[in-house]
Amino acid sequence: MSVHVYIVDHPLTEAAAWQVPTGAGAVLCFEGIARPHEDDRPIKALDYEAYQPMAERMLRRIGEEAVAEHGLLGLCVEHSTGRVAAGECSFRLRIASAHRKEGLAAMDQFIDRMKQVVPLWKQAVYVE
Repeated sequence: MSVHVYIVDHPLTEAAAWQVPTGAGAVLCFEGIARPHEDDRPIKALDYEAYQPMAERMLRRIGEEAVAEHGLLGLCVEHSTGRVAAGECSFRLRIASAHRKEGLAAMDQFIDRMKQVVPLWKQAVYVE
């Protein structure tokens, strides 16, 4: 089992290096992209902040829980801080599992839990 966590101070471009665990029959990837609208208003960007030590700990804990509960082979999560322009990637979650069903269930659960407990905040930068 492997859980990798990366918080970076820029939009996500290329995925961080991750060796897919042996035995994976499914590798799933979800990318969160900054939408061009927030609250029905056009935006230029989202500004992300994090309490980084705690955010890293919580992301790792949620990942370890997902691995244990769903029998995953590995998980890699990346999240941006700083300014992320509309259309750019701010979040990436990759999951390796023996089969797709447990990977899909874990992905949905991880993202919901992250939004509930991880100290990450975003502020829209609206078009003037």
